[in-house]
Amino acid sequence: MTTLINQQTNTPISTVVKVADTRRSRRKGLLGRDAMEPSEALILTPCCAIHTAFMRFAIDVVFIDSRGRVLKIVQKLRPWRMAIAPRAHAVIELAGGALDTRPLAVGDSVCLSGVINHHPPSG
Repeated sequence: MTTLINQQTNTPISTVVKVADTRRSRRKGLLGRDAMEPSEALILTPCCAIHTAFMRFAIDVVFIDSRGRVLKIVQKLRPWRMAIAPRAHAVIELAGGALDTRPLAVGDSVCLSGVINHHPPSG
């Protein structure tokens, strides 16, 4: 299982993490869903701007640089809104209000733990 961790506090931000790293998966994002579980996160990479057009629920948004440092946080971004951080490398989307109970601040660093390398061994 992959967990998103705040490195400053060593606490989990999300325990169910999905990564959207293709044009198709980034474009789809959370569209078509009615909600997110509080434990879920979607990481869009590369990405420096998002919109919530056609979405059915609010989300918390965290913009990070290429080293995982938090650049900007937007809480409870409602449908039909936009958010941007020009220097961001990736965006983490969480259920609206998820960050109310999880300590995370601009300047903190986040990382993924439990990432398994699925590349076959060379030989």
